[in-house]
Amino acid sequence: MGTVEVQATSPAVAERAPRPAPGPTGWTTRRWLSVGASAALSVLLVLGVCGAWIFAHSSTINNRLVERSSPALITSVRLESALVNQETGIRGYGMTGRADFLTPYRDGLAQQRTAERQLTALDGDDTAAAADLAAVHRYAARWQALVAEPVATAADPVKVATERAEGGKQAFDTVRAALATQQRHLQAERVEARGDLEDARSLRNWTFLAIAAVILALTGLVFVGLRRGVTTHVDRLSAEVRLVAGGDFDHPVTESGPADLRLLARDVESMRRRLADELAFSDEAQHHLSEQTDELRRSNSELEQFAYVASHDLQEPLRKVASFCQLLERRYGAQLDDRARQYIAFAVDGANRMQGLINDLLAFSRVGRLLTDHVAVDLAALFDRTVDSLGMAIEESGTVVTHDPLPTVHGEPTQLGMLLQNLIGNAVKFRSPDRSPVVHVGARRTGESWEFSVSDNGIGIEEEYRERVFVIFQRLHTREQYTGNGIGLALCKKIVEYHGGVIGIDQEHSPGTRVVFTLPDAR
Repeated sequence: MGTVEVQATSPAVAERAPRPAPGPTGWTTRRWLSVGASAALSVLLVLGVCGAWIFAHSSTINNRLVERSSPALITSVRLESALVNQETGIRGYGMTGRADFLTPYRDGLAQQRTAERQLTALDGDDTAAAADLAAVHRYAARWQALVAEPVATAADPVKVATERAEGGKQAFDTVRAALATQQRHLQAERVEARGDLEDARSLRNWTFLAIAAVILALTGLVFVGLRRGVTTHVDRLSAEVRLVAGGDFDHPVTESGPADLRLLARDVESMRRRLADELAFSDEAQHHLSEQTDELRRSNSELEQFAYVASHDLQEPLRKVASFCQLLERRYGAQLDDRARQYIAFAVDGANRMQGLINDLLAFSRVGRLLTDHVAVDLAALFDRTVDSLGMAIEESGTVVTHDPLPTVHGEPTQLGMLLQNLIGNAVKFRSPDRSPVVHVGARRTGESWEFSVSDNGIGIEEEYRERVFVIFQRLHTREQYTGNGIGLALCKKIVEYHGGVIGIDQEHSPGTRVVFTLPDAR
């Protein structure tokens, strides 16, 4: 069969690619994003530090108000109550002489000591508060020493109280004045702390409003920056790429945006130009290929006509040669010597072999050329028909033919029958005289296909000939040893490859030969 080869090279592939131009200058998208993110993070960090300082300052003022100013003022009031209780108890005891009036005095002493300890702890490093507490303690101690203790321990408390009434009143007035001063200072400190707390809260609120406004502004800037600096250019590039991908290969891809996007656009434009050149060359090559396909179709048609002539017109003269040679031998056999009879036998054998060779060549050329639909082929049934057709040779040789469960495959039934007949026939033909011939057809599933094997225990094939046996007209033995035209395995290879499989010789099988081939599944 004639073949037409097409060999062409695209100028875009054959020519050496030019050195790429230097990339666009300017900031890349990564650099823009890095700088923008760094600036935004810096601003947010400053705002975060400010917010943390506001929180700390507000907490400090709140702690001073809650943990010192208010408790100190309350404790000062309790201290005043304790001293008033002492003064009331002493005055009542001094007026009546009744001992039960000393109970408020003694309770007041205990309350005074407790209040002074608490005020001392609350004052801490506040020297002014400590001075106020010391003044109250000093005046209270002087009153106690001048009035309270003498009255409480006197045998006649009424008399002592009467004698010291005027001095006691003046001494306790100084205590009241010290307490008033202390409470006024504590109240002023508390009012100041409350004012500071209100100022801190106001500052905190304004600061957080400013932080929120800055965050919103940053968000807006990021959105606008990404939109104008990145996504707009990416959208434009995507739209142009879609136009090119849709078939408009003449549409140029323009550059815009940051440096890396411009470089990407330049690369896409270079690819578009290359594809356009390749497409133009492909269209031209397709046109030439179409012309050559038409030429090949005409050539195949001529080959079909030649095959018809070879199968009919060429075989008729061969049949006549063989027939007349045989008639010549029968009619003039008595006048012919042994050499003449041998010559006639040679002529008849040559004509018969020529007819067989023509038929084999026709069968080889028809594989894959005559388009037929592939159908599901039951190999078990096909195997039975093949063994029946080879029944005489199998019976005469005493060959035992076995097989594994055979599946259904997808293919052309006639060609698959020729495949099995050639492989089993070869196994029967090339049997060993030293052992009883055994032929086995195996089958196993391998992924999406089936792997088959035809094994025998015959004479085998030497390793150096295991590839050559699939070449047409390759014979390893003389015609006197084994009949045939050396085309059987070549025909098998063509049938298997036409069905999308592969065929080969198993090098590890011994003794004999194992031919392995694959066929597609019927699914």
